[in-house]
Amino acid sequence: MSKTKAQYVCSACSSVQMKWMGKCPECSEWNTLEEVIVRAPEKNRSPMPLSASAARPIALPNIPKEGMARLPLKMAELNRVLGGGIVPGGCVLVGGDPGIGKSTLLLQMAAEIAETVGPVLYVSAEESAHQIARRAARLNIKDERLFVFSEIEVEQIIEQIENMNPMLVIVDSIQAIYHSASTSAAGTVSQVRDCAAALLRVGKQRNIPIFLVGHVTKEGTIAGPRVLEHMVDAVLQLEGERFHAYRLLRSVKNRFGSTNEVGIFEMNEGGMAEVLNPSEMFLAERLPNASGSAIAVSMEGTRPLLVEVQALSSHSAFSQPRRTGNGVDFNRLLLLTAVLSKRVGMDLSEQDIFVNIVGGMRVDEPAADLAIATAITSSFRNLPVAADLAIVGEVGLSGELRSVSQLPRRLNEAAKLGFKRALAPRSALSRNGGDALPKDIEVIGVRTLWDALDVALDKGK
Repeated sequence: MSKTKAQYVCSACSSVQMKWMGKCPECSEWNTLEEVIVRAPEKNRSPMPLSASAARPIALPNIPKEGMARLPLKMAELNRVLGGGIVPGGCVLVGGDPGIGKSTLLLQMAAEIAETVGPVLYVSAEESAHQIARRAARLNIKDERLFVFSEIEVEQIIEQIENMNPMLVIVDSIQAIYHSASTSAAGTVSQVRDCAAALLRVGKQRNIPIFLVGHVTKEGTIAGPRVLEHMVDAVLQLEGERFHAYRLLRSVKNRFGSTNEVGIFEMNEGGMAEVLNPSEMFLAERLPNASGSAIAVSMEGTRPLLVEVQALSSHSAFSQPRRTGNGVDFNRLLLLTAVLSKRVGMDLSEQDIFVNIVGGMRVDEPAADLAIATAITSSFRNLPVAADLAIVGEVGLSGELRSVSQLPRRLNEAAKLGFKRALAPRSALSRNGGDALPKDIEVIGVRTLWDALDVALDKGK
């Protein structure tokens, strides 16, 4: 008869303690220790066996090359975020808010793999097979090689994987399944860790890619132990407002590709549709002659994106004016406000300032500094920015403009969308050289913030 004992696992740092304490001694967080009942394994019960090829060391040149090629996807946005396709044997964790579209996106991906490559096992631990069938009917998915398995016990899931040997496995979600060797409830630290480890092991052994859906906390981070993100090969985050049509898929971790890529989708009746020209989408509803609007040229990985930066400056009724940023870093907004007050001479001490990136995008790179400062100045002075002007540049604390990376690629994207002029740091022009810059857009090089504001706003008078 197996024995059981109680341990206490910290939900913040995953450290194990032998007794309960109000404060975790490892990470100093309060009330994070959770009781976990551990059952000692029976002596005659061996752990999950390893495959014959993995039971001994193999010389690097002798490792078989079969199955190493990626599985490319027709969904170019998802393909880009994954780094060029699905890696056989890789484990991907997909997180996002409830109702954001995780299950819809993965079901569409499963249908594509089932149609072009081979059988796919979709494990649903939260929905019944009938509910998955209703969603598939709405998405017009009818492939006979897509199998749905409604189960919450990880041993049963692994048994089906070994029997079917599918080309892809999707588990929705990792917090809803449990391991029978542990007596704790599903979703606890030990259950999530043990279930993920078991699925990861069978995926590596059989060279089967596994996608895990993960719940998120109210702060937006993936629920469960942090070690879960270390175990998997890639972590994708699906972002966006629940009642907004556009969704952004970001790569937070990727052992097989870049973590700077972003995929943009639009949620409609037919599922998640790719947005192939996101810059045009973000600028579709822009009012050209409105004050407080500027076009920033940002980079998301290797893709240049033109986004509209909106700013509103209004007289504050309170002694402490508000600074609100949606899609921009709050500390960066405070820095730009201070530079405009000190270096340009704008009295913003009695002004509420609101900054918004249109379309639900988030721009964190310093190259958007000049566009944000221009939008704030445009609203404060009630002067529109020229409609054909794209803006790129980092603002220093002294009011100088600093160079940005990949300037020719940014300017080419602006020229494709019909912008005739671009405002950029002068140092960036000398660094890239005239031959590298596009010829069909006039590039205006400026050295300081006040010179840039004169150029951007004089044409709007």
